[in-house]
Amino acid sequence: MSQEQPRRTQEEQEPIKYGDIFNVSGDLASKTVAPQDAAMMQTAESMVLGQTQKGGPAAVMQAAATQNERAGLVRHDEATDVAGNEGVTVIETGVPGRRIITESVGGQVIGQYVQPVPVAQQAAGGGFIQQNAISIGEALEASAQTAGDRPVDQSDAAAIQAAEVRATGSNVIVPGGLAATAQSAAAHNAATDREQDKIKVSDVLSGATAKLPADKVATRQDAEGVVGAEMRNNPDMVLRPGGVAASVTAAARLNENMNVNT
Repeated sequence: MSQEQPRRTQEEQEPIKYGDIFNVSGDLASKTVAPQDAAMMQTAESMVLGQTQKGGPAAVMQAAATQNERAGLVRHDEATDVAGNEGVTVIETGVPGRRIITESVGGQVIGQYVQPVPVAQQAAGGGFIQQNAISIGEALEASAQTAGDRPVDQSDAAAIQAAEVRATGSNVIVPGGLAATAQSAAAHNAATDREQDKIKVSDVLSGATAKLPADKVATRQDAEGVVGAEMRNNPDMVLRPGGVAASVTAAARLNENMNVNT
């Protein structure tokens, strides 16, 4: 890893920008590292690599974003326009004996490193290893991590229902399934005053893959359907950073970058 951990004193009150911690240029270099940027990268790393990498780009971004938030320079729900509009990506390229990981924000590489791969995981004949595509269920599980401590509202429930419909190919809401549970949670939370008594996103989406009767690889069309459902049911007509629609969109983008045929 070549990234440096951010160093700032509270007295300076200067936001940590991408150019301070990564070798990037242009508009991205001047952008303040925001909490939801870090959350998106954590989601991407988890979906592609199975977990957030210690000392990796997501961890560096999280450290910088945490300092910016503690200094009152960014909100917890804030994301930069570069990450929000152009996205974050984690691409794994498999070659015999190792895999090359490339992580980017807004199309600019912020980290690239090589990891060894056990021989047993290599493709037959020493060929390239094909990375598994990310399913809608896995994207929902990622959302349970990035937005898990937030109470479920109607926009979450609508997005989860749209995701379930896309995953199963059926408009029938399964009793006790993800969509039904999310709708019940949203109704319960709307009638509940105390924050600690509300049902959280993680309560509904943890283990989402196992709760779906069927699942499929996330595509751009799936993401568009989930995005539309979430926005239509949000009074502000915006997407929640790190939410259900954002996670499905990230999964679809990662699948496209891997040239997955669906």
